[in-house]
Amino acid sequence: MSGTQVATAQSSVMQSGGTTVAVSPRLHFSPDEMALAEAVASHPALAAFYGGNGLKPIFTGPEGEVRRQALRDAIETMPSHGIPTSRYHPDSLGSAGQDFTSEMVYARTLARMIQDLTGGVIDPARSVPGIHREVRRPAVAQLIAEFAASDNPANYLVKLGPQHEPYEQLQAALHETQAMSVPADLPKAPEAVWRLGMSDEGVALLRARLASIGLEAERVTDPRLYDEALSAEVARYQEAVGLNPDGVAGPNTIRQLNSDGMNARTRAIIVALERMRWMTGEALDDRMVWVNIPEYKARIFEKGHEVFQTRVVVGKAETEMQTPEFSDQMEYLVVNPRWNVPRSITIKEYLPQLKANRYAVSHIDIVDGNGNVVPRDNIDFARYTASSFPYRMRQKPSDDNALGKVKFIFPNQWNIYLHDTPTKHLFANQSRAYSHGCIRIGDPFDLAYQLLSVQTENPQAVFERALNTGKETWLKLTPEVPVHLVYFTAFPDETGQIRLYKDVYGRDAVIWGLLEKAGLDLDA
Repeated sequence: MSGTQVATAQSSVMQSGGTTVAVSPRLHFSPDEMALAEAVASHPALAAFYGGNGLKPIFTGPEGEVRRQALRDAIETMPSHGIPTSRYHPDSLGSAGQDFTSEMVYARTLARMIQDLTGGVIDPARSVPGIHREVRRPAVAQLIAEFAASDNPANYLVKLGPQHEPYEQLQAALHETQAMSVPADLPKAPEAVWRLGMSDEGVALLRARLASIGLEAERVTDPRLYDEALSAEVARYQEAVGLNPDGVAGPNTIRQLNSDGMNARTRAIIVALERMRWMTGEALDDRMVWVNIPEYKARIFEKGHEVFQTRVVVGKAETEMQTPEFSDQMEYLVVNPRWNVPRSITIKEYLPQLKANRYAVSHIDIVDGNGNVVPRDNIDFARYTASSFPYRMRQKPSDDNALGKVKFIFPNQWNIYLHDTPTKHLFANQSRAYSHGCIRIGDPFDLAYQLLSVQTENPQAVFERALNTGKETWLKLTPEVPVHLVYFTAFPDETGQIRLYKDVYGRDAVIWGLLEKAGLDLDA
Protein backbone atom coordinates (compact mmCIF):
# COMPACT_ATOMS: atom_id res chain seq x y z
CA MET A 1 0.00 0.00 0.00
CA SER A 2 1.40 3.40 -0.95
CA GLY A 3 1.21 6.53 1.18
CA THR A 4 -1.43 7.97 -1.14
CA GLN A 5 -3.55 4.85 -0.78
CA VAL A 6 -3.27 5.06 3.02
CA ALA A 7 -4.34 8.69 2.90
CA THR A 8 -7.32 8.26 0.59
CA ALA A 9 -8.52 5.07 2.32
CA GLN A 10 -8.97 6.86 5.63
CA SER A 11 -12.11 8.75 4.53
CA SER A 12 -14.10 6.16 2.58
CA VAL A 13 -16.97 5.57 5.03
CA MET A 14 -18.39 6.92 8.27
CA GLN A 15 -21.11 6.00 10.75
CA SER A 16 -24.06 8.38 11.26
CA GLY A 17 -26.94 7.34 13.50
CA GLY A 18 -25.99 3.68 13.11
CA THR A 19 -26.10 3.89 9.31
CA THR A 20 -23.08 3.45 7.08
CA VAL A 21 -22.73 6.46 4.83
CA ALA A 22 -20.31 6.62 1.92
CA VAL A 23 -18.25 9.80 1.70
CA SER A 24 -15.94 11.09 -0.94
CA PRO A 25 -12.24 10.47 -0.42
CA ARG A 26 -10.19 13.42 0.75
CA LEU A 27 -8.11 14.86 -2.03
CA HIS A 28 -5.93 17.28 -0.09
CA PHE A 29 -3.58 16.43 2.78
CA SER A 30 -1.12 18.45 4.75
CA PRO A 31 2.61 17.72 4.38
CA ASP A 32 2.61 16.13 7.85
CA GLU A 33 -0.32 13.88 6.94
CA MET A 34 1.32 12.74 3.73
CA ALA A 35 4.61 12.15 5.53
CA LEU A 36 2.79 10.00 8.10
CA ALA A 37 0.99 8.07 5.37
CA GLU A 38 4.26 7.37 3.56
CA ALA A 39 5.98 6.29 6.78
CA VAL A 40 3.35 3.67 7.70
CA ALA A 41 2.65 2.43 4.17
CA SER A 42 5.02 -0.54 4.53
CA HIS A 43 3.53 -1.60 7.88
CA PRO A 44 0.00 -3.01 7.25
CA ALA A 45 -1.23 -2.72 10.84
CA LEU A 46 -0.05 0.87 11.24
CA ALA A 47 -1.34 1.77 7.78
CA ALA A 48 -4.77 0.41 8.75
CA PHE A 49 -4.80 2.28 12.06
CA TYR A 50 -3.59 5.68 10.89
CA GLY A 51 -5.65 5.44 7.72
CA GLY A 52 -8.74 5.00 9.88
CA ASN A 53 -7.61 7.63 12.38
CA GLY A 54 -7.61 10.55 9.96
CA LEU A 55 -3.81 10.42 9.77
CA LYS A 56 -3.64 12.00 13.23
CA PRO A 57 -0.70 11.22 15.56
CA ILE A 58 -1.40 9.74 18.98
CA PHE A 59 1.99 10.07 20.68
CA THR A 60 2.61 13.82 20.28
CA GLY A 61 1.28 16.71 22.34
CA PRO A 62 0.16 16.73 25.99
CA GLU A 63 -2.21 13.75 25.55
CA GLY A 64 0.54 11.87 23.78
CA GLU A 65 2.83 12.07 26.81
CA VAL A 66 0.43 9.88 28.83
CA ARG A 67 0.57 7.25 26.09
CA ARG A 68 4.34 7.55 25.71
CA GLN A 69 4.83 7.02 29.43
CA ALA A 70 2.41 4.10 29.43
CA LEU A 71 4.41 2.39 26.69
CA ARG A 72 7.74 3.04 28.42
CA ASP A 73 6.37 1.62 31.66
CA ALA A 74 4.96 -1.43 29.86
CA ILE A 75 8.36 -2.19 28.35
CA GLU A 76 9.83 -2.36 31.84
CA THR A 77 7.31 -5.09 32.72
CA MET A 78 8.03 -7.27 29.68
CA PRO A 79 10.57 -9.51 31.53
CA SER A 80 7.59 -10.71 33.60
CA HIS A 81 6.33 -12.19 30.31
CA GLY A 82 9.73 -13.74 29.62
CA ILE A 83 10.45 -11.13 26.93
CA PRO A 84 13.61 -8.99 27.29
CA THR A 85 13.23 -5.21 27.22
CA SER A 86 16.00 -5.05 24.60
CA ARG A 87 13.51 -6.33 22.03
CA TYR A 88 11.79 -2.90 22.18
CA HIS A 89 14.96 -0.76 22.15
CA PRO A 90 13.89 1.42 25.10
CA ASP A 91 16.86 3.77 24.61
CA SER A 92 15.33 5.01 21.38
CA LEU A 93 12.14 5.92 23.23
CA GLY A 94 13.97 7.78 25.94
CA SER A 95 15.63 10.09 23.44
CA ALA A 96 12.58 10.54 21.21
CA GLY A 97 10.89 13.92 21.22
CA GLN A 98 7.42 15.02 20.16
CA ASP A 99 7.96 15.17 16.42
CA PHE A 100 7.11 12.99 13.45
CA THR A 101 10.10 10.70 13.99
CA SER A 102 9.08 10.15 17.60
CA GLU A 103 5.56 9.19 16.52
CA MET A 104 6.92 6.45 14.27
CA VAL A 105 9.31 5.07 16.90
CA TYR A 106 6.55 4.80 19.48
CA ALA A 107 3.98 3.46 17.01
CA ARG A 108 6.24 0.69 15.73
CA THR A 109 7.20 -0.26 19.28
CA LEU A 110 3.55 -0.41 20.34
CA ALA A 111 2.64 -2.56 17.34
CA ARG A 112 5.44 -4.99 18.15
CA MET A 113 4.40 -5.24 21.80
CA ILE A 114 0.77 -5.86 20.83
CA GLN A 115 1.78 -8.59 18.40
CA ASP A 116 4.06 -10.23 20.98
CA LEU A 117 1.51 -10.27 23.80
CA THR A 118 -1.51 -11.31 21.76
CA GLY A 119 0.02 -14.03 19.61
CA GLY A 120 3.63 -14.64 20.54
CA VAL A 121 7.07 -13.38 19.63
CA ILE A 122 7.70 -16.07 17.02
CA ASP A 123 5.49 -17.76 14.45
CA PRO A 124 4.93 -21.35 15.65
CA ALA A 125 4.23 -22.58 12.11
CA ARG A 126 7.77 -21.55 11.13
CA SER A 127 9.54 -22.90 14.20
CA VAL A 128 9.35 -26.71 14.33
CA PRO A 129 7.86 -29.04 11.66
CA GLY A 130 5.61 -30.77 14.22
CA ILE A 131 3.95 -27.54 15.38
CA HIS A 132 0.79 -26.73 13.43
CA ARG A 133 -0.62 -24.20 15.88
CA GLU A 134 -2.83 -21.59 14.21
CA VAL A 135 -2.47 -18.30 16.04
CA ARG A 136 -5.79 -16.45 16.19
CA ARG A 137 -4.33 -13.01 16.70
CA PRO A 138 -6.69 -10.02 17.09
CA ALA A 139 -6.31 -7.16 14.60
CA VAL A 140 -3.39 -5.02 15.73
CA ALA A 141 -4.94 -1.88 14.21
CA GLN A 142 -8.06 -2.34 16.33
CA LEU A 143 -6.02 -2.78 19.51
CA ILE A 144 -3.99 0.35 18.76
CA ALA A 145 -7.28 2.22 18.36
CA GLU A 146 -8.49 0.90 21.72
CA PHE A 147 -5.19 1.94 23.33
CA ALA A 148 -5.48 5.44 21.86
CA ALA A 149 -9.09 5.77 23.06
CA SER A 150 -8.44 4.40 26.54
CA ASP A 151 -8.77 6.68 29.56
CA ASN A 152 -6.05 4.59 31.19
CA PRO A 153 -3.57 3.47 28.50
CA ALA A 154 -1.15 2.09 31.08
CA ASN A 155 -3.79 -0.23 32.50
CA TYR A 156 -4.83 -1.20 28.96
CA LEU A 157 -1.30 -2.44 28.22
CA VAL A 158 -1.10 -4.31 31.54
CA LYS A 159 -4.16 -6.34 30.54
CA LEU A 160 -3.01 -6.94 26.98
CA GLY A 161 -1.37 -10.34 27.62
CA PRO A 162 -3.23 -13.63 28.16
CA GLN A 163 -5.79 -13.33 30.96
CA HIS A 164 -5.62 -17.00 31.89
CA GLU A 165 -4.72 -18.41 35.30
CA PRO A 166 -1.95 -20.79 34.12
CA TYR A 167 -0.26 -17.86 32.37
CA GLU A 168 -0.34 -15.83 35.57
CA GLN A 169 0.99 -18.81 37.54
CA LEU A 170 3.85 -19.20 35.07
CA GLN A 171 4.61 -15.50 35.43
CA ALA A 172 4.69 -15.82 39.22
CA ALA A 173 6.99 -18.84 38.97
CA LEU A 174 9.32 -16.94 36.63
CA HIS A 175 9.53 -14.07 39.11
CA GLU A 176 10.22 -16.48 41.94
CA THR A 177 12.87 -18.31 39.94
CA GLN A 178 14.61 -15.04 39.01
CA ALA A 179 14.56 -14.02 42.68
CA MET A 180 16.41 -17.25 43.43
CA SER A 181 19.45 -16.21 41.37
CA VAL A 182 22.64 -16.16 43.43
CA PRO A 183 25.11 -13.24 42.98
CA ALA A 184 27.72 -14.09 40.36
CA ASP A 185 30.70 -13.29 42.61
CA LEU A 186 29.91 -15.99 45.21
CA PRO A 187 32.00 -19.20 45.03
CA LYS A 188 30.06 -22.21 43.79
CA ALA A 189 29.31 -25.18 46.03
CA PRO A 190 30.86 -28.49 44.90
CA GLU A 191 28.40 -31.06 43.61
CA ALA A 192 27.87 -33.80 46.16
CA VAL A 193 25.16 -35.47 48.24
CA TRP A 194 24.81 -33.93 51.69
CA ARG A 195 22.44 -35.21 54.35
CA LEU A 196 21.83 -34.57 58.03
CA GLY A 197 24.93 -35.05 60.14
CA MET A 198 27.45 -34.82 57.31
CA SER A 199 30.28 -32.30 57.49
CA ASP A 200 32.32 -30.78 54.68
CA GLU A 201 33.91 -27.48 53.61
CA GLY A 202 31.45 -27.44 50.70
CA VAL A 203 28.53 -27.21 53.13
CA ALA A 204 29.76 -23.76 54.18
CA LEU A 205 29.70 -22.65 50.52
CA LEU A 206 26.18 -24.09 50.22
CA ARG A 207 25.12 -22.07 53.28
CA ALA A 208 26.54 -18.87 51.79
CA ARG A 209 24.75 -19.30 48.47
CA LEU A 210 21.42 -19.98 50.18
CA ALA A 211 21.87 -17.02 52.53
CA SER A 212 22.46 -14.70 49.54
CA ILE A 213 18.89 -15.32 48.35
CA GLY A 214 17.31 -14.97 51.77
CA LEU A 215 17.41 -18.61 52.85
CA GLU A 216 19.69 -18.21 55.82
CA ALA A 217 19.73 -21.05 58.32
CA GLU A 218 20.24 -20.47 62.05
CA ARG A 219 23.84 -19.74 62.90
CA VAL A 220 25.78 -22.68 64.24
CA THR A 221 29.21 -23.05 65.71
CA ASP A 222 30.33 -25.15 62.74
CA PRO A 223 29.13 -23.83 59.33
CA ARG A 224 30.49 -27.01 57.72
CA LEU A 225 27.84 -29.15 59.46
CA TYR A 226 24.72 -30.13 57.51
CA ASP A 227 22.19 -29.74 60.32
CA GLU A 228 18.38 -29.68 60.51
CA ALA A 229 18.11 -25.92 60.06
CA LEU A 230 20.16 -26.08 56.85
CA SER A 231 18.15 -29.05 55.60
CA ALA A 232 14.95 -27.04 56.11
CA GLU A 233 16.32 -24.14 54.03
CA VAL A 234 17.42 -26.54 51.29
CA ALA A 235 13.87 -27.95 51.21
CA ARG A 236 12.46 -24.42 50.89
CA TYR A 237 14.78 -23.76 47.95
CA GLN A 238 13.90 -27.07 46.30
CA GLU A 239 10.18 -26.38 46.54
CA ALA A 240 10.62 -22.87 45.12
CA VAL A 241 12.48 -24.08 42.04
CA GLY A 242 10.37 -27.18 41.38
CA LEU A 243 12.60 -29.90 42.79
CA ASN A 244 11.57 -32.62 45.21
CA PRO A 245 11.70 -30.86 48.63
CA ASP A 246 13.42 -33.69 50.49
CA GLY A 247 15.98 -31.46 52.23
CA VAL A 248 18.90 -33.45 50.79
CA ALA A 249 21.43 -31.37 48.86
CA GLY A 250 22.12 -33.64 45.91
CA PRO A 251 23.75 -32.86 42.54
CA ASN A 252 20.53 -31.55 40.92
CA THR A 253 19.89 -29.13 43.77
CA ILE A 254 23.46 -27.89 43.89
CA ARG A 255 23.73 -27.63 40.11
CA GLN A 256 20.66 -25.42 40.02
CA LEU A 257 21.88 -23.34 42.96
CA ASN A 258 25.18 -22.87 41.12
CA SER A 259 23.51 -21.81 37.87
CA ASP A 260 23.62 -18.23 36.59
CA GLY A 261 19.85 -17.82 36.82
CA MET A 262 19.06 -18.83 33.23
CA ASN A 263 18.74 -22.50 34.17
CA ALA A 264 16.63 -25.23 32.63
CA ARG A 265 13.61 -24.35 34.78
CA THR A 266 13.76 -20.68 33.79
CA ARG A 267 14.06 -21.53 30.10
CA ALA A 268 11.16 -23.99 30.30
CA ILE A 269 8.92 -21.37 31.94
CA ILE A 270 9.82 -18.70 29.37
CA VAL A 271 9.05 -21.10 26.50
CA ALA A 272 5.78 -22.07 28.20
CA LEU A 273 4.76 -18.40 28.41
CA GLU A 274 5.42 -18.05 24.68
CA ARG A 275 3.36 -21.16 23.95
CA MET A 276 0.48 -19.74 26.01
CA ARG A 277 0.61 -16.53 23.96
CA TRP A 278 0.17 -18.60 20.80
CA MET A 279 -3.15 -19.75 22.28
CA THR A 280 -4.47 -16.30 23.25
CA GLY A 281 -7.28 -16.64 20.71
CA GLU A 282 -8.48 -19.99 22.12
CA ALA A 283 -11.38 -20.10 24.60
CA LEU A 284 -9.40 -21.90 27.29
CA ASP A 285 -12.11 -21.49 29.92
CA ASP A 286 -14.58 -23.51 27.83
CA ARG A 287 -15.06 -27.26 28.18
CA MET A 288 -12.09 -28.83 26.41
CA VAL A 289 -9.80 -31.83 26.05
CA TRP A 290 -6.18 -30.95 26.85
CA VAL A 291 -3.40 -33.37 25.92
CA ASN A 292 0.05 -32.33 27.15
CA ILE A 293 2.47 -34.45 25.12
CA PRO A 294 5.61 -34.29 27.35
CA GLU A 295 3.49 -35.00 30.45
CA TYR A 296 1.86 -38.06 28.84
CA LYS A 297 -1.51 -36.96 30.21
CA ALA A 298 -4.93 -36.11 28.79
CA ARG A 299 -7.45 -34.06 30.75
CA ILE A 300 -10.90 -32.60 30.42
CA PHE A 301 -11.37 -29.09 31.81
CA GLU A 302 -14.63 -27.30 32.46
CA LYS A 303 -14.52 -23.58 33.30
CA GLY A 304 -10.84 -23.94 34.10
CA HIS A 305 -11.30 -26.87 36.49
CA GLU A 306 -10.10 -30.39 35.81
CA VAL A 307 -12.92 -32.96 35.79
CA PHE A 308 -11.05 -35.91 34.28
CA GLN A 309 -7.52 -37.09 33.61
CA THR A 310 -5.87 -40.19 32.21
CA ARG A 311 -2.44 -41.38 31.11
CA VAL A 312 -1.61 -41.43 27.44
CA VAL A 313 0.95 -42.90 25.06
CA VAL A 314 2.19 -40.45 22.42
CA GLY A 315 4.29 -40.63 19.25
CA LYS A 316 7.86 -41.85 19.24
CA ALA A 317 10.72 -39.35 19.23
CA GLU A 318 11.58 -40.15 15.61
CA THR A 319 10.71 -37.09 13.51
CA GLU A 320 8.11 -38.79 11.31
CA MET A 321 6.31 -40.32 14.31
CA GLN A 322 6.11 -37.36 16.69
CA THR A 323 2.65 -36.30 17.78
CA PRO A 324 1.96 -32.85 16.27
CA GLU A 325 0.66 -29.81 18.12
CA PHE A 326 -2.61 -28.22 17.03
CA SER A 327 -6.16 -27.43 18.14
CA ASP A 328 -9.37 -28.75 16.62
CA GLN A 329 -12.95 -29.78 17.40
CA MET A 330 -13.69 -33.33 18.55
CA GLU A 331 -16.79 -34.39 16.62
CA TYR A 332 -17.32 -38.15 17.10
CA LEU A 333 -16.70 -41.20 19.22
CA VAL A 334 -16.32 -44.29 17.05
CA VAL A 335 -17.20 -47.45 18.99
CA ASN A 336 -15.85 -50.80 17.70
CA PRO A 337 -13.69 -48.96 15.15
CA ARG A 338 -12.10 -50.48 12.10
CA TRP A 339 -8.44 -49.61 11.72
CA ASN A 340 -7.52 -48.26 8.33
CA VAL A 341 -3.79 -48.85 8.38
CA PRO A 342 -1.88 -45.68 7.41
CA ARG A 343 -0.07 -45.94 4.08
CA SER A 344 3.27 -45.34 5.76
CA ILE A 345 2.82 -48.37 8.04
CA THR A 346 1.49 -50.51 5.19
CA ILE A 347 4.50 -50.04 2.93
CA LYS A 348 7.26 -49.67 5.54
CA GLU A 349 6.26 -52.40 8.00
CA TYR A 350 3.72 -54.79 6.48
CA LEU A 351 4.64 -55.03 2.78
CA PRO A 352 8.13 -56.49 3.51
CA GLN A 353 6.47 -59.10 5.76
CA LEU A 354 3.90 -59.96 3.08
CA LYS A 355 6.63 -60.39 0.48
CA ALA A 356 8.30 -62.94 2.75
CA ASN A 357 5.02 -64.62 3.73
CA ARG A 358 1.70 -63.76 2.11
CA TYR A 359 -0.12 -64.95 5.26
CA ALA A 360 1.78 -62.61 7.60
CA VAL A 361 -0.30 -60.22 9.76
CA SER A 362 -3.30 -62.40 8.95
CA HIS A 363 -5.58 -60.45 11.30
CA ILE A 364 -5.50 -57.52 8.84
CA ASP A 365 -7.46 -57.60 5.56
CA ILE A 366 -6.09 -56.55 2.18
CA VAL A 367 -8.62 -54.32 0.41
CA ASP A 368 -8.79 -52.78 -3.05
CA GLY A 369 -9.69 -49.25 -4.05
CA ASN A 370 -13.40 -50.02 -3.73
CA GLY A 371 -13.04 -51.34 -0.19
CA ASN A 372 -13.47 -54.99 -1.17
CA VAL A 373 -11.42 -57.63 0.66
CA VAL A 374 -8.97 -59.32 -1.74
CA PRO A 375 -7.88 -62.94 -1.03
CA ARG A 376 -4.14 -63.05 -0.42
CA ASP A 377 -3.75 -66.04 -2.77
CA ASN A 378 -4.78 -63.70 -5.59
CA ILE A 379 -1.94 -61.24 -4.95
CA ASP A 380 1.69 -61.55 -6.05
CA PHE A 381 3.22 -59.35 -3.35
CA ALA A 382 6.74 -59.79 -4.75
CA ARG A 383 5.93 -57.74 -7.85
CA TYR A 384 5.14 -54.59 -5.91
CA THR A 385 7.30 -51.84 -4.50
CA ALA A 386 6.42 -49.29 -1.86
CA SER A 387 5.32 -46.84 -4.55
CA SER A 388 3.39 -49.31 -6.72
CA PHE A 389 1.51 -51.34 -4.08
CA PRO A 390 -2.16 -50.71 -5.07
CA TYR A 391 -3.92 -52.07 -1.99
CA ARG A 392 -4.90 -50.78 1.41
CA MET A 393 -4.94 -52.70 4.70
CA ARG A 394 -7.80 -52.66 7.17
CA GLN A 395 -8.42 -54.38 10.50
CA LYS A 396 -12.02 -55.22 11.39
CA PRO A 397 -13.46 -54.52 14.86
CA SER A 398 -12.09 -57.07 17.33
CA ASP A 399 -10.57 -57.47 20.77
CA ASP A 400 -7.07 -57.13 19.35
CA ASN A 401 -7.84 -54.22 17.01
CA ALA A 402 -4.97 -51.71 17.11
CA LEU A 403 -7.47 -48.96 18.03
CA GLY A 404 -9.07 -51.01 20.79
CA LYS A 405 -12.79 -50.49 21.35
CA VAL A 406 -13.15 -46.76 20.76
CA LYS A 407 -11.48 -43.87 18.99
CA PHE A 408 -12.09 -40.14 19.33
CA ILE A 409 -12.23 -38.24 16.06
CA PHE A 410 -11.38 -34.62 15.30
CA PRO A 411 -10.86 -34.68 11.50
CA ASN A 412 -7.48 -33.24 10.53
CA GLN A 413 -5.03 -33.49 7.66
CA TRP A 414 -2.46 -35.35 9.76
CA ASN A 415 -4.89 -38.19 10.58
CA ILE A 416 -4.22 -37.82 14.30
CA TYR A 417 -6.81 -38.93 16.86
CA LEU A 418 -7.19 -40.40 20.35
CA HIS A 419 -7.92 -44.11 20.73
CA ASP A 420 -8.04 -47.16 22.93
CA THR A 421 -5.32 -49.82 22.61
CA PRO A 422 -4.93 -53.53 23.44
CA THR A 423 -1.35 -52.92 24.65
CA LYS A 424 -2.23 -51.72 28.15
CA HIS A 425 1.13 -52.49 29.76
CA LEU A 426 2.79 -49.38 28.26
CA PHE A 427 0.77 -47.09 30.52
CA ALA A 428 2.77 -48.33 33.51
CA ASN A 429 5.96 -46.83 32.08
CA GLN A 430 7.14 -43.40 33.17
CA SER A 431 8.16 -42.44 29.63
CA ARG A 432 5.38 -43.23 27.14
CA ALA A 433 6.47 -42.19 23.63
CA TYR A 434 5.74 -45.39 21.68
CA SER A 435 3.04 -44.72 19.05
CA HIS A 436 3.20 -43.78 15.38
CA GLY A 437 1.79 -40.33 16.24
CA CYS A 438 -1.75 -40.92 17.46
CA ILE A 439 -2.58 -40.74 21.17
CA ARG A 440 -3.45 -43.92 23.03
CA ILE A 441 -5.73 -43.44 26.03
CA GLY A 442 -5.23 -45.23 29.34
CA ASP A 443 -8.90 -45.01 30.41
CA PRO A 444 -10.78 -44.76 27.10
CA PHE A 445 -14.21 -45.85 28.36
CA ASP A 446 -14.14 -43.30 31.17
CA LEU A 447 -13.11 -40.62 28.70
CA ALA A 448 -16.05 -41.59 26.48
CA TYR A 449 -18.50 -41.43 29.41
CA GLN A 450 -17.24 -37.97 30.38
CA LEU A 451 -17.48 -36.64 26.83
CA LEU A 452 -21.03 -37.96 26.42
CA SER A 453 -22.17 -36.76 29.83
CA VAL A 454 -23.38 -33.34 28.65
CA GLN A 455 -25.75 -34.79 26.05
CA THR A 456 -27.31 -37.74 27.87
CA GLU A 457 -28.29 -38.59 31.43
CA ASN A 458 -26.79 -42.09 31.16
CA PRO A 459 -23.64 -41.85 29.02
CA GLN A 460 -22.42 -45.29 30.06
CA ALA A 461 -25.63 -46.93 28.82
CA VAL A 462 -25.41 -45.11 25.48
CA PHE A 463 -21.81 -46.19 25.02
CA GLU A 464 -22.41 -49.81 26.05
CA ARG A 465 -25.37 -50.19 23.69
CA ALA A 466 -23.10 -49.24 20.80
CA LEU A 467 -20.30 -51.45 22.13
CA ASN A 468 -22.53 -54.52 22.46
CA THR A 469 -23.48 -54.45 18.79
CA GLY A 470 -19.94 -55.44 17.86
CA LYS A 471 -20.28 -53.18 14.83
CA GLU A 472 -18.55 -49.92 14.06
CA THR A 473 -20.83 -47.18 15.41
CA TRP A 474 -20.33 -43.42 15.21
CA LEU A 475 -21.66 -41.33 18.11
CA LYS A 476 -21.95 -37.62 17.41
CA LEU A 477 -20.73 -35.27 20.15
CA THR A 478 -23.23 -32.47 20.73
CA PRO A 479 -21.83 -29.92 21.14
CA GLU A 480 -18.43 -30.61 19.67
CA VAL A 481 -15.57 -30.41 22.15
CA PRO A 482 -12.41 -28.34 21.57
CA VAL A 483 -9.28 -30.47 21.75
CA HIS A 484 -5.81 -29.04 22.23
CA LEU A 485 -2.69 -31.09 21.61
CA VAL A 486 -0.06 -29.06 23.43
CA TYR A 487 3.59 -29.34 24.40
CA PHE A 488 4.43 -27.78 27.76
CA THR A 489 7.60 -28.89 29.53
CA ALA A 490 6.68 -26.51 32.37
CA PHE A 491 3.08 -26.10 33.49
CA PRO A 492 1.18 -25.51 36.75
CA ASP A 493 -0.65 -28.43 38.35
CA GLU A 494 -4.02 -28.15 40.07
CA THR A 495 -2.34 -26.53 43.11
CA GLY A 496 -0.48 -23.94 41.02
CA GLN A 497 2.89 -25.65 41.53
CA ILE A 498 5.00 -25.64 38.37
CA ARG A 499 5.84 -29.14 37.16
CA LEU A 500 8.68 -29.84 34.74
CA TYR A 501 8.68 -32.51 32.03
CA LYS A 502 11.35 -33.81 29.68
CA ASP A 503 11.63 -32.14 26.28
CA VAL A 504 11.06 -35.52 24.64
CA TYR A 505 11.01 -34.18 21.06
CA GLY A 506 13.58 -31.41 21.53
CA ARG A 507 11.05 -28.79 20.43
CA ASP A 508 11.57 -26.42 23.35
CA ALA A 509 15.29 -26.25 22.65
CA VAL A 510 14.56 -24.96 19.13
CA ILE A 511 11.97 -22.45 20.36
CA TRP A 512 14.36 -21.18 23.01
CA GLY A 513 16.95 -20.48 20.33
CA LEU A 514 14.38 -18.57 18.26
CA LEU A 515 13.31 -16.54 21.29
CA GLU A 516 16.91 -15.62 22.01
CA LYS A 517 17.32 -14.42 18.44
CA ALA A 518 14.06 -12.47 18.57
CA GLY A 519 15.18 -10.73 21.74
CA LEU A 520 18.34 -9.45 20.11
CA ASP A 521 17.25 -8.88 16.51
CA LEU A 522 14.95 -5.88 16.38
CA ASP A 523 14.14 -6.54 12.74
CA ALA A 524 12.97 -10.14 13.37
